[in-house]
Amino acid sequence: MLPMFNDRFLKAARKEEVDHIPVWYMRQAGRSQPEYRKIKEKYSLEEITKQPELCARVTKLPVDQYDNDAAILYKDIMTPLPALGVDVEIKKGIGPVIYNPIESMKDVERLGEINAPEDVPYVLETIKLLREQLNVPLIGFSGAPFTLSSYMIEGGPSKNYNKTKAMMYSQPEAWFKLMDKLGDMVIAYTKAQVDAGAQAIQIFDSWVGALNINDYRMFVKPVMERIFTEIQKTNVPVITFGVGARHLTKDWHDLPVDVVGLDWRYPIAEARKDGITKTVQGNLDPSILLAPWDVIEERAREVLDQGLEQPGFIFNLGHGVFPEIKPETLKRLTRFVHEYSADKLSKSN
Repeated sequence: MLPMFNDRFLKAARKEEVDHIPVWYMRQAGRSQPEYRKIKEKYSLEEITKQPELCARVTKLPVDQYDNDAAILYKDIMTPLPALGVDVEIKKGIGPVIYNPIESMKDVERLGEINAPEDVPYVLETIKLLREQLNVPLIGFSGAPFTLSSYMIEGGPSKNYNKTKAMMYSQPEAWFKLMDKLGDMVIAYTKAQVDAGAQAIQIFDSWVGALNINDYRMFVKPVMERIFTEIQKTNVPVITFGVGARHLTKDWHDLPVDVVGLDWRYPIAEARKDGITKTVQGNLDPSILLAPWDVIEERAREVLDQGLEQPGFIFNLGHGVFPEIKPETLKRLTRFVHEYSADKLSKSN
């Protein structure tokens, strides 16, 4: 029998009272875990995601090891793209490689639509299994249209997104058609995850910080407004996150989201001063987790002190866990966040 369900993450997302600050980590399942690396010796990422029992095990590992307050489904933002006709391969040491990149309106028009139960049944089956196994909320997710399109247009990872911006500027009709198609995909995909049992949705717009604010408002914000409006109809908390996007945070705050994710460059106290009143999530620099424990504790305390100033705070890293971070460090950090925040909250009540 599972222990009592831990709903602190859901409460914090909705700015409700909690007895300690909930913790989860982006990329918490995977590369830093010896058990995961052993699995990866035998199976690729794609092979893991297509085996629901194995994928559920990988998703659940960090919750069991670190005592986290939420699980995030193990998969890649590329997972739904083959359903649209995108020829993608996750290459070791490179990332997603697209073999049929988008260059014109003709390429956009050939993209199909996703039927999640038919195209990604293994994702939905994994979610159903996890809902039986977890005693913490399960977060589903999707990449956002800009971030997905950047891979689809560039043909893989990029440092400058020149081709992506060039399509925005020189082929606006094709761009907006692509945003519409990807927006439809994100809506259908995330709603299917919620229907299967996901209890929150995070939208990763990892690379949208490459845009200036005017281009974001013109070329991206309308599709994000539509996506978040539709996901909100499912009544689960919705989180948005991107890297290097401090200049866009106020615009994110205007969108129908519940939680604004901050990277490590933007102090929570400054975000609050800038008018971010929704729940914030973040934002310890993951690199700090390679430092001695006294440094980690000091920096984590700074993040917590800022987050605890107002209701609505979820502790996370400012980006994802990377392979060199030791599992015992994450376990100790989780325990520290729980104990330190519980003590501060009990004294403030």
